[in-house]
Amino acid sequence: MQLGMIGLGRMGYNIVKRLMRDGHTCVVYDTDPETVKKLAAEGAIASTSMKDFAEKLEAPRAAWMMVPAGVTGKVVDEISQHLEKGDILIDGGNSYFRDDRARSAALAPRGIHYLDCGTSGGVWGLDRGYCLMIGGDKGAVQHLDPIWKSIAPGRGDIEATPARDGLNKTAEEGYLHCGPSGAGHFVKMVHNGVEYGLMAAFAEGFDILENANIDTKQHKVDAETAPRMNKDLDYDINVADVAEVWRRGSVVGAWLLDLAAAALAKDPHLEGYTGVVADSGEGRWTIQAAIEEAVPCEVLTSALYARFRSRRDHTFAEKVCSAMRQQFGGHIERASGD
Repeated sequence: MQLGMIGLGRMGYNIVKRLMRDGHTCVVYDTDPETVKKLAAEGAIASTSMKDFAEKLEAPRAAWMMVPAGVTGKVVDEISQHLEKGDILIDGGNSYFRDDRARSAALAPRGIHYLDCGTSGGVWGLDRGYCLMIGGDKGAVQHLDPIWKSIAPGRGDIEATPARDGLNKTAEEGYLHCGPSGAGHFVKMVHNGVEYGLMAAFAEGFDILENANIDTKQHKVDAETAPRMNKDLDYDINVADVAEVWRRGSVVGAWLLDLAAAALAKDPHLEGYTGVVADSGEGRWTIQAAIEEAVPCEVLTSALYARFRSRRDHTFAEKVCSAMRQQFGGHIERASGD
């Protein structure tokens, strides 16, 4: 099958490689011509403009955008000028679900299908595959089933969940049509909100372990500092080793723990990180939705606020969060306030 990809960053580039590896044909476009040239050398069809990109796609066209949420609207406006009735435009980034609904409604009178696809997998997706959460017209989603199937991880060696007879089978392959326009990004939005909470829990736990030797350190003695009442926190715990042992048989075993263990093995005290933890919007949107639904989400809210605070002063917990983000998504720390 053929797919066009606009945006060849960390994830767009690897999605194209994964598709071509599975026998699909890919037309590619990026504002960096050198990246396009590099993928063309691996078998992709290069394009030099949006118009050229659309002309090289066979009707009905399927074009996937993998660009930052802040520029998605501009890209939609530009590429849609070159699309026709029956074509499918996919937003695989982290757009706000309400923006998806508006864009879908705007393109519908022209017969252009707009799909939103929450995509999780980070820089590891080329080999692991990407978890896909898809919203939009059911027929358009089904038409692209070979594409979803190739991008998703498949069943792999994960044990089947008991009692799933009669439930959606594609979920077991790693992709799911979640509902109408916006549903895919809504599910991905909540996914990222949960991610914040999981990362914060691991990070705070490792911070407690890192500071378990507090009674071996010198403390201030003055009228403004409360004296230490119990002096039995003298454990010099190797946090990297704890992360590793937790990976093996523990009930808190998880991919995020695997990534934290990898970062700690390389840099046990995470001295290469400042602890600035960015947020790309999904956590805020998740909490906004929770407010609208009157659903309490204390853990996710606290995790988001902790990220805000991390831009002012930094703890070991924030270094752990920053290290995990770098591990799964290649995210580079920004200066405080950015």
